[in-house]
Amino acid sequence: MQIRKITGDERFEARLISAVAFHESIEDIEKAKKETEEQTDEDWGAFSDDGKLMARIINNHFTTFFDGNLISNGGIGAVSTLPEYRATGAVKAIFRELLPQVYRDGEVISTLYPFNHAFYRKVGYETISWQNEYTFAPGVLQNYRFGGEAVLWKPGDSVKEYTDLYNRFASSYNLAAQRTEESMYKAHVKGEYYKDRKFCYLLKEDKEAVAYVIFKDQKTDSEAELFIQDLAWIGRKGFLAILGFLARFSADYGTIKLFLPSDLDLFSVIQSPRAYDIQKTGIQAYMARVINARELLSLMKKPDEEAFVIKVTDDIIQENNKTWKVAGKEVTLTDASPDLIVSEKALAQLALGSVSLTEAMYREDVEVCANTELLKRIFVRKPILIEEHF
Repeated sequence: MQIRKITGDERFEARLISAVAFHESIEDIEKAKKETEEQTDEDWGAFSDDGKLMARIINNHFTTFFDGNLISNGGIGAVSTLPEYRATGAVKAIFRELLPQVYRDGEVISTLYPFNHAFYRKVGYETISWQNEYTFAPGVLQNYRFGGEAVLWKPGDSVKEYTDLYNRFASSYNLAAQRTEESMYKAHVKGEYYKDRKFCYLLKEDKEAVAYVIFKDQKTDSEAELFIQDLAWIGRKGFLAILGFLARFSADYGTIKLFLPSDLDLFSVIQSPRAYDIQKTGIQAYMARVINARELLSLMKKPDEEAFVIKVTDDIIQENNKTWKVAGKEVTLTDASPDLIVSEKALAQLALGSVSLTEAMYREDVEVCANTELLKRIFVRKPILIEEHF
């Protein structure tokens, strides 16, 4: 088996593999070929000994916020294998070549949407639980009013206010991607509401943008559903603007599906006589992997005046498989006894703030040896937001 990046005509062959895996129907082959030729994705493939493309993985590139810093974040997508080559280890073989390479390329973390959590744990990824989904009828919000201006985005309109508001909102959340106007338009706003049934509303108070919501109108057999795809707000005023705006749709929709980052529990803040009618579901649809443990530990928020020693185990990226002394931003190799021993999977959860140390101590791959109180102050839950899809 050979592992390498895909080039030229192989790109369309790779797309066909994903079409098979993800049940996609390609009706216009020539158009699909042309679209594939224009792509510049980092595409990896596993080839059989006779040169047949067996499996592929795309590594997308994002810049994301982490504890007040910006870091390089790879986004794994299009993981797919032809049926005749499944159970051959082709995808795992790609990961074993790809992960050390992206370390050399400067990535700090890698993330993905898993089809199976156990599968990706085998190559070092771990669950990042960051959001809850709330399902309710618009009438639940009957006590809320939005008296400002709601502006519908239409093709040709600027997305600058959306982009600026999002980046301001996202900067306080780990794993939230920094957006440009181009990425905001292409990945989030682009569409025609009268055809795609996707609506983008900028909410303003006293002519100042305080929030936006992007939602999809979905019709079921029994009712219409308002499904929120993307949102951002500034402070209490912005969040209440969203609730008040959604309250307007009592005559249009039977159900609203609203996601919120887990640091804001709707049940804890909502003022509604019908709160019992809200259904809450925790979503486990994201995983992360440490690519550069030293850099992640350096950038992680912690006291400058105190130090600890951490041993990290990682059988794929050997540069991570070491013992480090962490003192402020200085992270150096050491032979000292560790205060904390963690796998690369547990370190991803702890450093990003998906779990606290108190929670992580229930994991079999976490051992606290000393300095417990300091470690508990450092490894705490943090706000996390993920609104990119790949």
